[in-house]
Amino acid sequence: MALLDILEFPDPRLRTKAAPVAEVTDATRNLVDNLLETMYAAPGIGLAATQVNVHQRVLVIDVSEEHNQPLVFINPEVTVLNPELGEYDEGCLSVPGFYETVQRPQRISVTALDRNGECFSRELDGLLAICLQHEIDHLDGKLFVDYISPVKRQRIRKKLQKEQRRQD
Repeated sequence: MALLDILEFPDPRLRTKAAPVAEVTDATRNLVDNLLETMYAAPGIGLAATQVNVHQRVLVIDVSEEHNQPLVFINPEVTVLNPELGEYDEGCLSVPGFYETVQRPQRISVTALDRNGECFSRELDGLLAICLQHEIDHLDGKLFVDYISPVKRQRIRKKLQKEQRRQD
């Protein structure tokens, strides 16, 4: 397994729409393992392949307290079960150090493939539902900062660019 570099906003590669996985192979499972290792090391509760510059519809999540219940979603498809929106303060490994309130549906169902290529469906709510929607946004080339005002987004962009220049 390997730690992968996480792209940071405003990197344009984060805007790439991920392609569906045609077949779950050993390479796919290796990507899943690397995503999990990178997510846990960051530390985070979710990571999409797009965030590590791999443009395949693969994401991992672990919202458990002990960080021992990893979930894998390949080619996830979401259906909103309840259109009522909930507000959550979201952060992102690709937008380090920033948290903003985002509204998302609170109850969803998802159909996806697991790490072995087996299809499954689940109903989700709470943090897990929010996290999944956040990660699917990454696969679609969206970031949580797209849900906030242009002024706030520009302020975050400038601060991150300044920090990135300082590190170079």
